[in-house]
Amino acid sequence: VYGYLLGINRKKPHTLEVVVDSWPHFKTIICRTDLKNKKSADYMKKVTLFSTDGQSLKRMLMDDSAIDWSTYFLIGGLDDRHATLLKEVCVTRQVPVQLFTQVRLMTLPDPSRLPGLDINRTMLFSLLGDTASRISSLNESHIDLVNKTWKCGGSAQGFRNIQKLITNFPSCCITDDQGNPISWVLVYDYCALGLLYTLPEHRGKGYAKILISTISKSLRAQGYSVYSFIEEENKVSYRLFKGLGFTEEPAYRAVWFEFNY
Repeated sequence: VYGYLLGINRKKPHTLEVVVDSWPHFKTIICRTDLKNKKSADYMKKVTLFSTDGQSLKRMLMDDSAIDWSTYFLIGGLDDRHATLLKEVCVTRQVPVQLFTQVRLMTLPDPSRLPGLDINRTMLFSLLGDTASRISSLNESHIDLVNKTWKCGGSAQGFRNIQKLITNFPSCCITDDQGNPISWVLVYDYCALGLLYTLPEHRGKGYAKILISTISKSLRAQGYSVYSFIEEENKVSYRLFKGLGFTEEPAYRAVWFEFNY
């Protein structure tokens, strides 16, 4: 929820609307797809929510006007302490639900401890030579490549989603001597680092560390909080982020659920 609201307040393009249980003092907030927005059909239908009160959350989930339960959609970034309540609501509503993924929230409290850009460039120079042209941002000519390698991509909908991210949110990549990206990281529309990927033939050279360090410093300079959701089973990424100074709250897990699958 925080990331979506940050993007909305920064005037990033979106297809969301925000509802709360009461105003101005609220306990539950839901970001949902705005079905009145004609562009909403171009993207996956998704919902995210935050609540400090289980009863308030349950009342909203049982309110037919809060969420459209009739088609396939995802609820993402849900505090797993609300998972049992959500499943109970689905039983009552007779809506099929299953776990999509479970993630750790990794945050970077102090980007100043990351390797500096000068160190990154020195590391890259030893690998790639002239580094000045090796670290850059992704552009629209790279959308198809990112979409094809993204595990949730490969479709026209994925292409549109990547296009939105590349054209409206920060990104960082390392290119080969022909200017083609060989490793990259993006920022999701909920302002979290993601889609970190290195082409298989270029792995094991430290590119991911360079990218995360570079984009994290850039994000902090632009006033963003720096964080990422790491899937529970992704031990490699967990060690990578932890080694760069990212921390987690051990008792906290976020979950994604899919409905009417």
